[in-house]
Formats: sequence, C-alpha cells, structure tokens
Amino acid sequence: MTKLALILTFVTSLNMFSQDTIMPLWPEGKIPNHIISNESEVHERNGILRVSNVQEPTIEVYLPAKSNATGEAMLIFPGGGYGILAYDWEGTDIAKFLNGKGIAGIVVKYRLPSEVSQTEKHNVPLMDAQRAIRMVRGKAPEFNIRPDKIGIIGFSAGGHLASTLGTHFADKVYEPVDEIDGLTARPDFMALGYPVISFGKFTHNGSKTNLIGKNPDDQMVAHFSNEKQVNQNTPPTFLVHATDDEVVPVENSLLFYTALKEKGVSATMHVYPKGGHGFSLARADHHLRGWTERLFEWIESLHQ
Repeated sequence: MTKLALILTFVTSLNMFSQDTIMPLWPEGKIPNHIISNESEVHERNGILRVSNVQEPTIEVYLPAKSNATGEAMLIFPGGGYGILAYDWEGTDIAKFLNGKGIAGIVVKYRLPSEVSQTEKHNVPLMDAQRAIRMVRGKAPEFNIRPDKIGIIGFSAGGHLASTLGTHFADKVYEPVDEIDGLTARPDFMALGYPVISFGKFTHNGSKTNLIGKNPDDQMVAHFSNEKQVNQNTPPTFLVHATDDEVVPVENSLLFYTALKEKGVSATMHVYPKGGHGFSLARADHHLRGWTERLFEWIESLHQ
C-alpha cells in the first residue's frame, strides 16, 4: 500500500469513528415558519464563536465512549440574547465537558427570532427545541442513551429557551412532519445557567425584545415569563447563578426556584457571590468552577 493510501485510510477511519455528528433538525423543505430570504448564517470568531442568522437548525452530537457512557444525554442551548449563539463557549465546550462524565452532549443550533426569514418569530426557538428533544429521543438506541434520561441545559437566553421547553413542552407550536413528532418533548431533567426566566421586572431587555418585540401585550409577556408557567409536570431543575450578575439579575433564578418549590417540583439552586454573567465552565475561578461538579452530583441523585 502506498503512503498516500495509508494516509487516506487513516483519515477515513477517523471520520468513521468521529465523536461529533451534525444532523439537520427538519426534513429538507419542511422547516416550519421559514421564509426564503436573503438572510444567511454568519459565523464570527472574536475569542468566542458567535453564530447568527441561523437558517437551517441542527443538532451537533458528541458521544462518550460506550464503555464510559452513563446512558444519559443533555441537549445544550447556548445563550446570546436571542441575537447570536455563543456556540463554543456555551455549546460545544459544554458538550465535550459532559462527555468526560459519560454523558452525551448535544448542541442545539436553534433559529434566532427574525422578522425577515420567519413567521410568528416568538414561537420559532421553541419549535426547534421541541423538535430537537424529540429527535434525540427517537435516536436513543443509535446514540446509546436511554429515552427516559434525556435532560437539557441552557445558558442566559439559552436558559430562557430551556425553561420555555421545560414549561411549554406540551404546547402545539408546529404541525407534525414525521413520526418523530409523535414523541414527547418533555425533558427528564433541566439545568439552567444564569438564565433569563422572567419578562417582567427583572428581565434582560435584549432577550425580551428580540423574542417578542418592543411593545408586546401583557398576555405575551406572561406567556414567556416562565416562572408563571411552572406546574407539577415541570422537570426537576438545577439552577446556578451569581449574585453580582448585572446582565441577568439573580432574581430570575430565585423566581423560578420559588415557583418550582410552590408546585412541589424538585429543585436545587446554587448562588455564588461573584462570577458576573456568562461564566460558562468558569475554569479560571477556583470557587465558581465547582458548579459543574454540583451539577453531576445532582444528576446522579436523580436516579438514586
């Protein structure tokens, strides 16, 4: 065998056993509420990979080695104020970190609200979130995960989307396109990092405006203030926030925790005195970075 053939064989074998796979969320031509336009997806890197104008939503799947796999999976919703996705910082980096604990990490590249390329833009992120968890549940055998151990994690505005999925999983926001849409969209557990929860007094105005517009009516505000949408079927929830967060006030997590407690839903919350906003894995902060171990301990406790 020639040297070139050996190299090609090696590269092919790497691709065959690659741990990350990108899959479209929707069948070709069946993306709901999509308008063909001149908008195109943009990738910009300035320390963090920022993705905007998403036109074709996907899931990017990172699987641990089978011998390390716990059978659990988490869908990951990066933040970015519903204007961009901090795709590596709060997405692929999180997936790789979860793999180190035997958990499948699945990054959702969801559509961001757009007046140009969407109708009813306020429902579009939730459409993609519901579809993503249904797809993962449908592919559970292929991904070596259990369909009853599929959780979600979201950061900042991605935390708003995750909490929207956790409280609006039964809402019918799109017409079924295939058999996958017959599966439940309820997460089995939910983790929220410095999340936008409320569209009331303590909201993040950028996320609110991008999703529901500058002058939404009171009904729309209440609908997406997820502390008001908690019920007994809301999944067990883990919350982490910093008291000194000046972008998304810690009251967002406090409101959600209180609502969960009042409805009898299992909830765990870790509030750190310092950390600001958008700390992701917080690897440079010896105290704050402990939140990830608390997350893994909490996930293990759910199955005891």
